[in-house]
Amino acid sequence: MTTSQLILFGLLGVLILLYVRKWLLTRSLTHYSPKEVADRMKGSTSILLDVRTAEERQHQNIKGSLHIPLQELGRRTDELDKHKSKEIICYCQTGSRSVSAAAALRKAGYTVANMKGGIAEWNSVGLR
Repeated sequence: MTTSQLILFGLLGVLILLYVRKWLLTRSLTHYSPKEVADRMKGSTSILLDVRTAEERQHQNIKGSLHIPLQELGRRTDELDKHKSKEIICYCQTGSRSVSAAAALRKAGYTVANMKGGIAEWNSVGLR
């Protein structure tokens, strides 16, 4: 085997490991459809957390949601302490970043879930 083949196989192995890790992480979380999230928000047992950037949130957001961008979540989790008794449902644009946010919050001891499809799916089913 040549050096370039070894490097290629090594990179392929790393990519496969990252994909499997993401898949396992996704499977271990609770996921709600946008309709299920809207229903859960009618009660007071869940809160919605937008983990998109400030620029994305300026264009559109879900009324009543909190906002902590994913890249700031690690240093701002204390802002969520008053909601520790509630389920925190994370959302982003398409549902990918929110998986990472939900995993980080779960690791920090919060009860969390992810909104499948993000705000894009929320809009496509006509929720406001």
